[in-house]
Formats: sequence, structure tokens, C-alpha cells
Amino acid sequence: MQLEIMPRKKRLPAGRAPLLLLLCQLVRALDVPLDSKLLEDLVQPPTITQQSPKDYIIDPRENIVIQCEAKGKPPPSFSWTRNGTHFDIEKDPLVTMKPGSGTLTINIMSEGKAETYEGVYQCTARNERGAAISNNIVVRPSRSPLWTKEKLEPITLRNGQSLILPCRPPLGLPPPIIFWMDNSFQRLPQSERVSQGLNGDLYFSNVLPEDTREDYICYARFNHTQTIQQKQPISVKVISAKSNRERPPTFLTPEGNASHKEELRGNVLSLECIAEGLPTPIIYWIKEDGTLPINRTFYKNFKKTLQIIQVSEADSGNYQCIAKNPLGAIYHTISVTVKAAPYWIMAPQNLVLSPGEDGRLICRANGNPKPRISWLSNGVPIEIAPDDPSRNIDGDTIIFSNVQERSSAVYQCNASNEYGYLLANAFVNVLAEPPRILTSANTLYQVITDRPALLDCAFFGSPLPTVEWFKGAKGSALREDIYVLHENGTLEIPVAQKDSTGTYTCVARNKLGMAKNEVHLEIKDATRIIKQPEYAVVQRGGTVSFECKVKHDHTLIPTITWLKDSGELPNDGRFTVDKDHLVVADVWDNDGGTYTCVANTTLDNVSASAVLSVVAPTPTPAPTYDVPNPPFDLELTDQLDKSVQLSWTPGNDNNSPITKFIIEYEDAMHEAGLWHHQTEVSGMQTTAQLKLSPYVNYSFRVMAVNSLGRSLPSEASEQYLTKAAEPDTNPTAVEGLGSEPDNLVITWKPLNGFESNGPGLQYKVSWRQKDGDDEWTSVVVANVSKYIVSGTPTFVPYLIKVQALNDVGFAPEPAVVMGHSGEDLPMVAPGNVRVNVVNSTLAEVHWDPVPLKSIRGHLQGYRIYYWKAQSSSKRNRRHLEKKILTFQGSKTHGMLPGLEPFSHYTLNVRVVNGKGEGPASPDRVFTTPEGVPSAPSSLKIVNPTLDSLTLEWDPPSRPNGILTEYTLKYQPINSTHELGPLVDLKIPANKTRWTLKNLNFSTRYKFYFYAQTAAGSGSQITEEAVTNVDEAGIPPPDVGAGKAMASRQVDIATQGWFIGLMCAVALLILILLIVCFIRRNKGGKYPVKEKEDAHADPEIQPMKEDDGTFGEYSDAEDHKPLKKGSRTPSDRTVKKEDSDDSLVDYGEGVNGQFNEDGSFIGQYSGKKEKEPAEGNESSEAPSPVNAMNSFV
Repeated sequence: MQLEIMPRKKRLPAGRAPLLLLLCQLVRALDVPLDSKLLEDLVQPPTITQQSPKDYIIDPRENIVIQCEAKGKPPPSFSWTRNGTHFDIEKDPLVTMKPGSGTLTINIMSEGKAETYEGVYQCTARNERGAAISNNIVVRPSRSPLWTKEKLEPITLRNGQSLILPCRPPLGLPPPIIFWMDNSFQRLPQSERVSQGLNGDLYFSNVLPEDTREDYICYARFNHTQTIQQKQPISVKVISAKSNRERPPTFLTPEGNASHKEELRGNVLSLECIAEGLPTPIIYWIKEDGTLPINRTFYKNFKKTLQIIQVSEADSGNYQCIAKNPLGAIYHTISVTVKAAPYWIMAPQNLVLSPGEDGRLICRANGNPKPRISWLSNGVPIEIAPDDPSRNIDGDTIIFSNVQERSSAVYQCNASNEYGYLLANAFVNVLAEPPRILTSANTLYQVITDRPALLDCAFFGSPLPTVEWFKGAKGSALREDIYVLHENGTLEIPVAQKDSTGTYTCVARNKLGMAKNEVHLEIKDATRIIKQPEYAVVQRGGTVSFECKVKHDHTLIPTITWLKDSGELPNDGRFTVDKDHLVVADVWDNDGGTYTCVANTTLDNVSASAVLSVVAPTPTPAPTYDVPNPPFDLELTDQLDKSVQLSWTPGNDNNSPITKFIIEYEDAMHEAGLWHHQTEVSGMQTTAQLKLSPYVNYSFRVMAVNSLGRSLPSEASEQYLTKAAEPDTNPTAVEGLGSEPDNLVITWKPLNGFESNGPGLQYKVSWRQKDGDDEWTSVVVANVSKYIVSGTPTFVPYLIKVQALNDVGFAPEPAVVMGHSGEDLPMVAPGNVRVNVVNSTLAEVHWDPVPLKSIRGHLQGYRIYYWKAQSSSKRNRRHLEKKILTFQGSKTHGMLPGLEPFSHYTLNVRVVNGKGEGPASPDRVFTTPEGVPSAPSSLKIVNPTLDSLTLEWDPPSRPNGILTEYTLKYQPINSTHELGPLVDLKIPANKTRWTLKNLNFSTRYKFYFYAQTAAGSGSQITEEAVTNVDEAGIPPPDVGAGKAMASRQVDIATQGWFIGLMCAVALLILILLIVCFIRRNKGGKYPVKEKEDAHADPEIQPMKEDDGTFGEYSDAEDHKPLKKGSRTPSDRTVKKEDSDDSLVDYGEGVNGQFNEDGSFIGQYSGKKEKEPAEGNESSEAPSPVNAMNSFV
């Protein structure tokens, strides 16, 4: 049996005896829905819902996942076979099964090879009702082998000859995609002359000189593994011939006059003919004794390939390809045979039967050759399966009669031939179930009159229930012939009328019970357009109005939409839409067209259209445009308690149509002189129905609006005083908050005069404790906004309401809000305060929450006070400023950041409410562990000598623990700014001075200095200094002077500064000689020596022969002697932020550089020193004279 929503329907014939509208019993497959709420107690045999493909090619680089999913009740268990034998998953550590599923995952990425798991797999899903099996899943790893090594000889041929370049790709799994490219990975151009065949070879019908190239490369792309293999390049050389002899076509492929092709049903049939000849042949295709299928035939490869998709047995026959050129034509016939793997004609469907019923499973398949049908029961060939007396096999059909619950099983039908197989699972489920109605109870259906109404009654039961419908609470079964009953239980009323409205009952019965369900039907009036828009002709610049009046069911709300030429209206202020009208002002030529009014409701829609034609205006004097004149002659009519009708006469529109009227009112009683917006109406209206409020002395005025603006207000209408009434609303923003521990302050936002609706506005204030049994306490107060209730308990929840009243009566019952009486300070301190020191700067604090009653207010949070009580390193007690951290809400822990290492802290915790803090918890003392120290406060180098430097320092300002030692690291810096080997030296913690000996003379050193505690090393401070050189520039013998001198003798002659200096000295001597010569010629003969002694030039000092020095040349700005000193301040104290020196400061500027031997040599320069060099005399920027002193 089956329960389905079927399109077929059964009409009760007219004129017959009254019949109950009953569902006939069907014998058809039923897939029982596993709905957890409705059908959770129904059992169902397993059904395979997902499985891997039959031919499953896997990527050997990834884990193997073989899918097998099934459903059933109870949930099925899973097992597997491999190559026909049981596959014990538990014995293979690489294989896992997904919980609640049969899907296997084979983890070959960690270890193992994909080839190990090649084979045929089959999954079985089993529960107490039977066993379903999957297809045979053939698992094979993809393969992308390399081309075999081969030596390809160059090909040389004459112009016009044919050519085939073989590809012969390696056999991969799946087969590769073939394409030809050159060395630049550019696809080779193909045409009617040159093309690639289905086998991958490259065919030339005739070659041309431009075909000459050395890089014809065949590529094979293996998509499964995303790899590309390439063949060795083929070289082709085409020799130009003097004359190209034309020739008729001959076939390059296929060979001969006839061939045979076999293809499977449903595949793509591909036939190929490639011919050679000169000129290039053209290919044509025909089918002998038939025509090519129009919608399934495609030509590829310049018509050399014929493809027919979704091929069937009808496509078998002889196909002929014809190759033609001007010298002749040839023919080739391909005989095509279409075979077919099995395909379903009727696959077996699941059966749900009740005990004692009959049924059948039908399995019909076709194929070429005809497939063989075999049956299995629960995965076992039916010939050896347990016998079932209710089962009889008749070829492709199993017939069941008088089934019982033990007849439940899963049957498999296998249809196979030499080209493949089909496997289908179908279960027989014997159930005894009373009827169940699955449609939701009391569903409401709404239908437009004269339209069909469909009332659902989805049901389930075994045996299949009969269904009948009733109308009304005590109605009889429907017997009229106007009803249509669908097989799924749906009742159809083909033409619903107003009298069809009511309650309908669906009743489902079988021999095990009865179920019923009620649904409701409402019939609505159709929406109609009773006043349609009409055709209009309007002059350019004029105004047109289309009317669309709609009548609809009073319970449906229509939406009116206007369209122009089936599209939206232009986004233009000239188009105005109100309830029943579309007005187009200042019409343009492109405003002409079809205008459609569409009325939509939730159940139906209607539309009506009209055409607008725009014509040229009649010539008239140029009009003057202005805002409208104000309306006049205002009149009040139909005066009621809460409404009035206002009418007026429009003023002149001043040649611009009035688009709307704005109506304003004044309340002379409460807000005299203040005008408020009342409403707006279309420019086509001259009356308006206005809603009014009680106890207001109304006056009205009207303003007209056109495209140029708004008119002046009209004169005010007569006054109209509406009757007083009780207030419509109550005060808003009602709150109850205490200002003191023993009171409750009730506040609200009072009504304004307009909202009072009458005289004598007052407020009834009521309150009572929320958790008590007291009656409401009420008091009536004047028109104020606050009332204070005294003598209340501290912080108790109260229910509060404030009701407005006036001389006429009370407003509606007000809403009840909750407030609290006043708060008081908390009574109890947090207990069980615990401190967990996380690290040297962070601690975590925990505490127990205080009882809610002791808070006596809204809990704001907890507040931690903490302060540093004692320095562990100095052991002197000193109190610092307390710090405070507040943790919002009901948190019972918090973190204290920013603590100082190796310190004693004290803290306490307090609870906070809206009133303030409660008492403090007992103080808790904790100590932070040691941390790493800060950098030493200062580092200075004193007493530099030829081979020693003395360092002095101050300890770290923040030791953060007990200093264990200092670490000094230093290294020399050579003339190329490279750092030498690093020396590491440990210094006791009690030292503040240290002398380094046996250093190299005239050498710059960089020092790194930091302190250590038990927690580790602190920040470092750096400094640089230079050892001294003696006045003669020759170091003492015991420091390796000979070696240094030898080094300088080798290096000095190649120095650029030395060459420059010598050139400059030569130039100066030449200039002096010229000057002396000129003066001698002018002034006569005199000794140069005497003249120079008498008038010594301050910029030129004579060379002193006794000490072997040259005079020093200096620019006019450089008369001052070179300064000696350090780069550091005079006290040689280096601050931490100044210690990050760079070697760029040495040797890269205009003042100095390093020689290869490490000495610091000043360059010849006309600029002042940028800054003093670091160190004592050895750090002075030497002049060229000093440089010469060191040259021996």
C-alpha cells in the first residue's frame, strides 16, 4: 500500500445514488516518513540513501572515503565485504567507520598505499526488519604514468605533403585529455587543414612552410590527480617546392572504405573522418536510410567529428562521411551498433502491507542484449534464502499473498548483461497501524469566491484507511456531486461559494481504529475595480487624472499600484498617487503611454488600464506662474463628538495645478496661537473628514500647494469645541525608585492639555508590595509628576500603576510596572577571599558572593581595594596610594594587573549597590614573586688608556628582586662597521666599577650591560668607547707596535684621503708659487722667507722639520682647535634612551671613517665637526697632520 499526494482525482458522478466520499484502498509502494513526532514508533526496514559510485576512482594522495548511508527504524547496523569476503574493519588500524553510518575512511595519508586497498567493496545495512545492500563499488586509484622514453627524429617533407604527428599518450586512469602546445605553452592553432584527432594525433591535410617548427609537443592532462605529462618535442621542417601538385582527397583516418563503431545507449556517439589532399578537403556527413537527429547532433573539429548525444538503439545504422575538394571526392561508411547496459523499465518499489494483505514486487529492465533478472532476499540469493510461504517468484515479479509480520524483508533485484548491471533494494514492511492524520489541526483555508478550494487530509494507516469528509459539527457525510476527492485524502470544492464557508471534518478509518481532524474554510469576496481609468488626451504641460476605485472583501486590505507601460512609474514629483487617483502634472511628451491600476490582496489581484495621449498645446499668451492663492470660504459641517467635515473653495492656482491641500488646527483652549498639522488631501479634493479629540476648542485653516510652493494660509474657520470625555491614555514613563532607605518615589510623565480630554485632570497613584498579600493602596493627586510613599521597608519590590482621570471619568486601566523602595548600604562583606598569584605582575582574586538579602539594593558589582605595603628588597614599610578595581555584576573573581614584582600587597573586597559600598572583607596579604630587573640606571666609561677601559654604573632603579650578578658583553668595531667577536663577562652583584684590560689600542668597543635576578636577565644598556693612542702615534712595544706599524705601512698609501691630501698640498704649493711670482714681479726682489716670517698667514703653517709634521690646512670657519671629548655628556652618564647608538654615526659621516686596522682616521674636510667624537684623546678626529705622524 502507499500514501502519496497524487495528481489524479476522482469525481463523484451526478445523478447516482448518494455516495460517501471514500478513499479506495491502493496497493502501491509507500516510503514511510520517519517523522520523529508523528511516526516515531513505526518500524521500517533499511533503505540505502547514499553510496559511492560503482566505478570509484580515487586520488592516491588523499584518504579513501567509501560512502554508505542508510535509514531505517530501528537505525541499521553496517558491515562490508571486500572482493566477496567479509572485510574485518577492526583488524585494520587504518580503516574507521563513521559513527551512525556505514561510510568507511581509509587513512592512507599517514601510512599505507592506495594500491593495497584496490578491490570490490559492498556495504550491508541491517536491522530487525531486513538487510539492504549497496552496489559493488570497484575502488581503483587514479594513475598518471610518464611517457616512455623515445628518440624522435626530425621530420623533413615538401610543401603540400600530408603529415601525422603521433601522440600515443600513456594509459592513465581515467584516460587523459590530450592537447598540443609549443614550448611557450601556447596552444597550436588548428583549422580545416590542421586538426587533432580523437586519438590525440595531430593531422595535417597538407603542410605549408609556416608549419616549420621544432616544438610540436603533445600534452596529457590527468584531471583526477591534476597533473600534466608532456611528450618529447617533435621537429618538423617543410621544404618549399617549386610546384605543388594538387591531388584528390584520401582518408588519413579511418582507413579503407568502411569501418564499424559500437557505442552504449545514453553515451555520446563520436564518429571521425580526417582526409588529406590539396586543396584541403571539406567533410560532409549523412546517415544512410535516415536523417540525423536535429536536437542531438553536433559537429566538432571543423566538421571532421560527428557527435550524437544521448544515443539510443534507434541511432544504429550506417553513417557516411564524404571528403571533397575540386579534384574529387571519396566516401567512408561507418556501421554503428548501439548496445545497452541494463536500464529500468519498472524498478521495484517499497511495499507497506497489513497482515493478511496481498502485494507484488515488479522488477523490469531492458538492455541490449536482454538483461538477466535475479532476486536476493536480505542480500542472499533467493534460491538459498529462508523460505517464506507467502512469497512466490514468477520471473521478474515476486507475488505476496496473505502476508504476516515475519514476511517483512528487503529484496534486491539484479538486472545484468555483459555491459553492466542494475541493483535495486525494495522492502516489504508488514505493519498493523491505526489511522493517523498528518495534516495540522484547525488549519484555516481562505479562498476567493468562485475559485477552487483544496482542503488537505494527509493520512497514514495500515491497512490503508478509508477517508470521508463532514461539514459542520453535526453534519452528515458529504454526498453532493460538486465535491472532488483526491486519493491522498484532499477534498476539492471546484467552485467555492459563500455557503461553502464553515468547518470541515476529515475522518480516516481502518479495522484498527479511527482518526479525525477539523479544518476551517472562509470564502472571501473577489476584489473588483468598479471605477476604471479612462482614455485621456491632454495638452503638453497640462494635468491629467486617472481614477481607479476598488471594491474588496472587508477583511482583506488591498494594495493599489500604478504602472506605466508595464513598468514602475517614473521617480518624478509630477506623479501623485492617492487612494483612488493617479495625477500627472505638467505632462511631457514622453508621459504618453498605457497606465495600469493593479489592486492586490493576499488572495487575489485585478487590474485595469487606460491610454494617455499627449498633444501640442494651443498657442496662448505666455502664462504667469506663481504659488496658489489661499483657499477661502471655509465651512464646518457634520459636527460630531470626534469628527467634523471641513469644506473650502480653492483659490486661483496661478497656472500651476494644485497638487495638495494642507490642513492645520489651533487649540484655542490649551495652546492659543500655535497651529498644528492636521492632515493633507489631494489637490482634487475640496472637503476633508477630520478626526477630533475631546475637549479641544478647534479652529482650522487650509493652505494650497503647487509645484512652485505653498500658498498663504486661509482665514481661520469658526471655532468648534468638542465635548469633554474621560482620558484615552494614561501617563507614560512610570517609575518607582527610592531616594532614601525608607521611601518609594513614584514618578511619571504627565499628560498634556490636549490629552486630558476634559477639565479637572488628576492622577490615581496605586502601589503594593510585589511579594505580599496586601491590597492596593491608592491616592489621587493633582496634575503633578511625582508622589513619595514614606515608611517603606528597605529595597522591597513594589507594583505601581498611575491612572489618569478628569471630571468625566477614568482612563483605561493602566499597565502595572515594578519598582523598588530605597536602597541602603550593604550589610555583609564578601567572604572566603582568596588570592592566586599568577605571575610577578598579575594576581587573581576569588571571593564568595554575599547573600542577596544583605545587599539591600541593586547589585552594582564588587570592588577590590589593594595597595603595596612593603618592598621585599629593602624591607622598609611604607604605605602607598590605594588602588581600586570594580567588577560589574555578580562576578566572584577578578584579575589585578600591573603589580610590582617582589612586593607585598594587601587587599580587601567590598560589595557595591546603588547606595554605595558595604563593609570591607578582612585584609588579605600576598607577595609577588621576583621579576627581571630594569636596565642599570647609568653606565659610563672612565680612564681610557692604551689597553684598558674602566666602566662605572649605577644599579637598576627597579631591581624587582635580589640581584645575583651583572653580565657585560663587549666586542670591537672595525673600520667597515663590522662587529668583532663577542666577549661575555660575569660581574658580582655588589660591584659598581670594573676595569677591562689587555684591550687593543686605538680601537672602538661596543658594550652591552645588564643585571640579573633569579627570574632572569633584565633590559640592557649599551655604550661605546675607544682606547687611547700615544702622542707620537706609536704604541708601546708591549702592545704589538711593530705589527701595527707594519699594517699601516701597507695600508696608508692606498687610502683615498691620503691621495686627496697630497693632491691638495701640491695644488696649494703651486698656487703659493704663482702668488709669490706675481708679487715679486710687482714689488721687486725680496726674500720670500723673510716676507713669510714677517706676515705669517694664519691659514698656512710652515712645516716643522724638527718634529716631521706638516702645517694643517683649515677653512676660514675652522680656526678653532679640534674639541676633545666624548659623545656623551660631560659626566659620561648614558641614559637608557640614549644608549641605542648606531655604527652609522662612526665612519659614514663627513668627519671620520675606520681604517682596515681599526684606527679612527679623520677625513680631509672643509666643514665643521658634526659632533665631538666619543672617548678621550683617542676619540679626537685626527687631522691630516696626525695622519702623517703615524706614517713611518
